[in-house]
Amino acid sequence: MALIFLAALLGGCASLSQRRNMRVEGESVVLAGEQPANLCFDHIVKGTVKLRGDYTEGVDYRIDYGKGTIQRTAAARIPDYRTYPLFGLTNFDHSKFKDFSNQKWFAWIDYQTTHGARWAEPNPQFKELAQSRKKLEAGGAFKIISYGDSITAGGDASKPEFHFPRRFASYLQKKFPRAKIEIQDVSIPGYTSQQGVDWFDKKVGAAGPADLVLVGFGMNDHNKIEVGGNEPAKFQTNLVEIVRRIRASKSADVILFSAFPPNENWKFGSHRMPLYAEATRAAALQSNSAYADVFAIWQHVLGRKDQASLLANNINHPNDFGHWLYEQAFEALRF
Repeated sequence: MALIFLAALLGGCASLSQRRNMRVEGESVVLAGEQPANLCFDHIVKGTVKLRGDYTEGVDYRIDYGKGTIQRTAAARIPDYRTYPLFGLTNFDHSKFKDFSNQKWFAWIDYQTTHGARWAEPNPQFKELAQSRKKLEAGGAFKIISYGDSITAGGDASKPEFHFPRRFASYLQKKFPRAKIEIQDVSIPGYTSQQGVDWFDKKVGAAGPADLVLVGFGMNDHNKIEVGGNEPAKFQTNLVEIVRRIRASKSADVILFSAFPPNENWKFGSHRMPLYAEATRAAALQSNSAYADVFAIWQHVLGRKDQASLLANNINHPNDFGHWLYEQAFEALRF
């Protein structure tokens, strides 16, 4: 069944201190035993909750409407996350496990809250994206290229249309109906920003003309140096060089976007993602590029939710709801 995500703010929400009615669809959660798990928001409206699948409230799960939590019952048919092979492990090496995917343990929930807030605050990028705005308003062909690691390539999204670059392209198409938007991904899964520089001509260069390029590295750069990561300063330099080459070969606008922290219990992570997010922001400023702050959205959501509920491979790939969160950082851009 296709998962459709919606966060329609009813009446608008200006800040975290000004909560409003909000509909959330397709939020993901993993449920272990009868332990309550937080949803993104509390103050859930009774009668609006639906757990997708053949599950019944009171029989398979319980909701604490005030606290915004969901839990399995003792007799629930919902998968018990305690049976997941990596459950409870710390400093784990995923390569030691035949199957470490989280996919079959997710529960997907729709609900309404009276305590909703924006996923991302408006992010003005008028100067950096002025050329794109002009072309989109004029109508006609508009080509987007996405370039990055496996996340940018759509890693572990259940369907191509759920990849966040495609979601962003669809969003722009609705916002600028006269434009004829095309998107082409030339990402290099498994690699860092250094390979982004090294492979530029074979990937971005060979993709032909473009009007807008989305550039997203960081997850693999963030790995420990001994397993191929890059220091934040080198990462920033690489991003600036990629932007320089884009401008030289295509004269396109560029959006750099940050990544989220991988599973804190994963053996190969350096646990320094805030530094890489800051390096991405700094590279955007240095190169006069737009910046989409995915990291900030993820940190906000992790204020209530656990990492496992957002990670398709339980390491460093977002699930469908995680891809949707990425796209919210792009929708927050104002240009």
